[in-house]
Amino acid sequence: MPTISVDKAELYKALGQEYTTEEFETLCFEFGIELDEDTSNSERPVVNGKQEPPQLKIEIPANRYDMLCFEGIALMLNIFREKTPLPNYRLVTPKSGKLQTITVHPETMKVRPYVSGAILRNITFTQETYDSFIGLQDKLHQNLARQRTLVSIGTHDLDTLKGPFTYEALPPKDINFIPLNQTKKMNGEELMQFYENDKHLGKYLHIIRDSPVYPVIYDSQRTVCSLPPIINGDHSKITLNTRNAFMEITATDRTKLEIVNNIMVSMFSQYCAEPFTIEPIEIISGHNKETRQTPDLKPRLAEVEVDYVNSCCGLEAKPQQICDWLTKMCYTAKPSSKDANIIEVSVPPTRADVLHQCDIMEDVAIAYGFNRLPRTQPNKASTIAQPLMINKLGDIVRMESAMAGWSEVMPLILCSHDENFAWLNRTDDGNTAVKLANPKTAEYQVVRTSLLPGLLKTIRENKKHSVPIKVFEVSDVAFKDLTLERKSRNERHFAAAWYGKTSGFEVVHGLLDRVLLMLKTAFLTHEEGLEGKKMDYEVREDPSKPDGYWIEEINEPTFFPGHAAAIHLRLNGKQVRIGEFGILHPTVLDKFELRYPVSTLEINLEVFL
Repeated sequence: MPTISVDKAELYKALGQEYTTEEFETLCFEFGIELDEDTSNSERPVVNGKQEPPQLKIEIPANRYDMLCFEGIALMLNIFREKTPLPNYRLVTPKSGKLQTITVHPETMKVRPYVSGAILRNITFTQETYDSFIGLQDKLHQNLARQRTLVSIGTHDLDTLKGPFTYEALPPKDINFIPLNQTKKMNGEELMQFYENDKHLGKYLHIIRDSPVYPVIYDSQRTVCSLPPIINGDHSKITLNTRNAFMEITATDRTKLEIVNNIMVSMFSQYCAEPFTIEPIEIISGHNKETRQTPDLKPRLAEVEVDYVNSCCGLEAKPQQICDWLTKMCYTAKPSSKDANIIEVSVPPTRADVLHQCDIMEDVAIAYGFNRLPRTQPNKASTIAQPLMINKLGDIVRMESAMAGWSEVMPLILCSHDENFAWLNRTDDGNTAVKLANPKTAEYQVVRTSLLPGLLKTIRENKKHSVPIKVFEVSDVAFKDLTLERKSRNERHFAAAWYGKTSGFEVVHGLLDRVLLMLKTAFLTHEEGLEGKKMDYEVREDPSKPDGYWIEEINEPTFFPGHAAAIHLRLNGKQVRIGEFGILHPTVLDKFELRYPVSTLEINLEVFL
């Protein structure tokens, strides 16, 4: 959970009451937040020659983006304590009646397609509120905006600019401006080089660096307001003297774009000459024939069932009582005129986290008081957990392998494409492996389709140990399956690998026999009618023949020629190839940097269910 530091004296002043640390900790608990630390009795840093005043460090739930600043915390606690009425957020058009506009060019679809904005008129900043304004932007950038990849906020002194504005996407060399707090004009390419090693901005450059066009916002005089999501222009930077603040917000996610806009204006519109008033901006997107005003501060309408709330909270509250409690949590609620069991709730624009009536029910419980909720015994009905059959089967195989002297390993389920295919002398047909769309490193490109790469890498990293090394794994692999909704399926496999000065072929064969014996699967010494044909994992039905397993020699590039076998199983009249074992080919050993022979075994356990 994010932790917000606020000035202790200023917060108590905003709350209109002094608290001891214990009293304030109790208030935080009642509201559903947590006091992490009171620095009053701690050694505090010296800033600009002055010791930092006592701070309260408050942990905020991850879903309460509206409380990531001093203003949000003070406002919500005052409403909870019924000291402040619910704010009435209003959109107010300028006296001229003409809104500022941002015209979106179609090229922005290539890099950062969405934009929103708002204007705060006649706002008054102090050093504390200015710092809080910038701090809320940073907090939103870090969590909700996912390090600016989803959303980025630009704030400007509107009096230094002249609308209307345009949102464009241009080649880097065509964008020239002086970045924030700099004196030299740069184009897009020069800016990327200049901030490459900057500890603050360098981590955001990758978002647009490789794009053929960069997003940019201009005013009517072709003054660059910002190069989102990297940096604003120095020309329009806000200061303590700013009276009209212009916010432009760009994004790759439209839902989060509007959430960020609503939170920013809701928290700081209280400092306008007319509190909680916001001037909207008109967004004109000619390429998709859309025109809209932002922000949209209309409350969302939701319904909650009285019986549901009472059942979850163990109460017998009347509808009006529930409405009163919801008022403490910043909702506007009233009993429905159509159904006595329904409460109509207006969800404020700051509460984007409210998605279901269970979220409203939770706020009812908070307002009523968790410690006051009646204590009840759990329902007498009880269940005893049972393992999934595939997990139970896996545990049996694990136990038998361990008792046979083999060590279990647990490698990662992701591996490189080469490790999964080329290093095992296998070909990727494009329809087998689940591939990651944006792998962070070359080591994690695909979800493994075999357990062998993980076993061989484990042996490679433990070559310093004495041989033989005998390891096994029981875990899932994944395959593409376009017939399923999720387009992939898991299979539980068992695999083992022997690494030593001898091939260990007979040892791996013995492990296979032991495991299948414990699974009550008989070994068939002779099979008629197979004619040595490779079965390729297909299922064939022949109810006239006995159940059991047998092996057949195979010649596959993963294994040394003449030293590998496929494992076939007939169960309930159906026969299928379930795996293979053998001595690995020298080229496979070379790829995994192994100097001694390796024999491996891998079977599919799903077929035994």
